[in-house]
Amino acid sequence: MTLHVTEVSTCSVDNCAFNHEHECNAYAITVAGTADHASCGTFIDTSALGGLPKVLAHVGACQRGECLHNDHLMCNAHDVRVGPGADAADCLSYEHR
Repeated sequence: MTLHVTEVSTCSVDNCAFNHEHECNAYAITVAGTADHASCGTFIDTSALGGLPKVLAHVGACQRGECLHNDHLMCNAHDVRVGPGADAADCLSYEHR
C-alpha cells in the first residue's frame, strides 16, 4: 500500500474552477474515466473560481484500477499532471498496466 499522498504538480486546464495559474487548488482530486483512459473527476468547467487559495491538490482517490500507479485505489506516482487529452481534463500521468 502506498505511504504518501500524490501531489497534483500542474494543471493546464484553464477553464476549470480549481485551476489558479496552472496549479490545482482543490483540496483533493479524484482520478476517474473509462477503461484505458483516466480523467480528472473533479474538473468543473466554469469561469467561477473554486478551491482554497493556498492549498495545492493531491490525489484523494484513483478509480483507474488498471493504472500502473494505482495501489489500493490510491495513486503511488511521485506526482500527477492534469491537462487536455481525450477529455477536457485528463490525468496525463496515467499508465496502463
